[in-house]
Amino acid sequence: MGMERSQRMSGADRRAQVLAIAAEEFATGGLHGTSTEVIARRAGITQAYVFRMFATKRALFLAVVVPAFDQMTRAMLDAAGHTTGLEALSRMGEAYHALLADRTLVLLQLQGFAACGEETVRQAVRGCVARMWQAVAQTTGLDPVTVKAFLAFGMLLNDAAALEVADVGEPWAEGITTRIRPGLFAHIGAGTNR
Repeated sequence: MGMERSQRMSGADRRAQVLAIAAEEFATGGLHGTSTEVIARRAGITQAYVFRMFATKRALFLAVVVPAFDQMTRAMLDAAGHTTGLEALSRMGEAYHALLADRTLVLLQLQGFAACGEETVRQAVRGCVARMWQAVAQTTGLDPVTVKAFLAFGMLLNDAAALEVADVGEPWAEGITTRIRPGLFAHIGAGTNR
């Protein structure tokens, strides 16, 4: 009986637990390779309970993928503070780089892109990318070419983090992990994007 009480959680705590487990599982297995049965088992609940909290596996997937994108966007905005231009971009880059250490966060974003064959997922991920674009563009006030270069560089860093290239120790791997730093995008403009 004491054991049952120790396992009881509030609805909010149980939801948070399921989301944390789902994030780990979806990060490695993706939408179609992850079983809600495994998530339920790890949480110590029934699969039916998972579906009471999240109507579909896709809804559960999006409940962890969308926050993975939005967490990165919020971190960049917080880092930029009241700065603009290349200074804001540099600060955003530092925040972005720091979050690359969170492998689950990075893999969830990549799994989100991988599942874009499904319309619902594609629409949600588009929204995430749009919010990230708007955050960078509006905060920095920089031209679209610079914003595009910054976000493209960030996606390459996501790939590098997923590949764990820091463990490779070869010139190509070191080149890929070049940090976003002041002046890195100073040369980019509409004329250099051709």
